[in-house]
Amino acid sequence: MIIVMIRALVLYCAVIAAVRLMGKRQIGELQPAELVVTILLSNIATLPVEDISIPMTMGLVPIFTLVSIDVIVSCLSLRFRGVRRAVSGSAKLIISNGEVDRRAMRELRFTTDDLMAALRSQQVFDIKDVQFAVAETTGTISVCPKKSAQPPTAADLGLSPEESDPPVMVISDGKVSAAALRYLGLDEKWLTKIVKAQGCQVSDVFIMTAADASDYTVIKRGDMK
Repeated sequence: MIIVMIRALVLYCAVIAAVRLMGKRQIGELQPAELVVTILLSNIATLPVEDISIPMTMGLVPIFTLVSIDVIVSCLSLRFRGVRRAVSGSAKLIISNGEVDRRAMRELRFTTDDLMAALRSQQVFDIKDVQFAVAETTGTISVCPKKSAQPPTAADLGLSPEESDPPVMVISDGKVSAAALRYLGLDEKWLTKIVKAQGCQVSDVFIMTAADASDYTVIKRGDMK
């Protein structure tokens, strides 16, 4: 039992390292080649755990071989467009100038139900509001609505709002992020003052975000349901 646990731990660390080397992606954003490597990694990693007669090297060597191949292919894809197209394919227009391209949908084996579901995920509920729709190599759909279906922007309304950075988290579950404070040009003295003004201490804060010294949000543990 101990041998199985040790093997599982070693292979777990190996797979985590392999995935980190491949780069961070969500499952839904994997390219076809990356998806194949991910499936193979999971299958290979289970073999030495299920059968202790199989040497650990029979699991570790294939894992890092696959990762090496994936990294090499990724580098070649960045350098050569032909390799990128061969490995990942290319994006396809499935709606152009408001018209659905049935040939492209057949090539992608995309049904009308798939198309409507993809549009709804982009907050588009009427196909006549779509100017362009592109099937990306990751399997997602990018949608460009018609101008008449787009909400007005500040420029359309003749407004010139000031640009601002998004808030960053300075306290997470009672822990202060020194890096966030440095990024904002603030210090713990300012933070302590703000927290005390809320009638609590840092350890009582669940989440605190700030964009600058005067723009911040504090959520205390007592405010949580």
